Formats: sequence, structure tokens, C-alpha cells
Amino acid sequence: MEITIHSIHFETSTQLEAFIQKKVGRLAKFHDGVTLADVTLKVVKPETNANKDASVKLFSPGHEFFAQEIKDTFEEAIDNCVEKLERQVLKYKEKQSPKK
Repeated sequence: MEITIHSIHFETSTQLEAFIQKKVGRLAKFHDGVTLADVTLKVVKPETNANKDASVKLFSPGHEFFAQEIKDTFEEAIDNCVEKLERQVLKYKEKQSPKK
């Protein structure tokens, strides 16, 4: 799975990029068809505690998954996005699997 990271108006650290690669990369094990993950990070103005906005979009043939979170840290936001996407992917796979 290819993971692209877009940071709006700031530079991401290599630690944050490695964290995102690790966490979002885990989603590939839930659905083989996921080919691309698009991660967007931005800092919401005005400066408040919960001002780190992360959104993750997963692409698979014929379907798209999306999650967005605003938290105190980007790591927290990415963790929550990954949890939401896991549930979405598993629910989608349940609907696609033939009933016995």
C-alpha cells in the first residue's frame, strides 16, 4: 500500500512520518484491496488545546474509506482515525462476503 502524507503549512518530523507509516500501514492487513492511503495533517487556528486535525482517506477499487479527527496531538488523531477506518473496513468486508 502506498501512503502519501500532506502537511498543510508546516513540515512533518521524520518521527511523525514513521508513526503514520506504521499505524496506517496496519490497515492493509484488514483488506487486501486497499491500494492507497492519503493522510492530511493541519493545525487548526486559533491556537487551542485540540487543534491538530488529521484526516485519512483509503482507496480500494470501487470504494473509498474516510476518517477525520481533531485532537491535542497528531499521534492521538491518527490513532483514532485508524481505529475508525478499521471498523469501516471490517464492516464493508462483512457486507461483501457471501452469506452462508
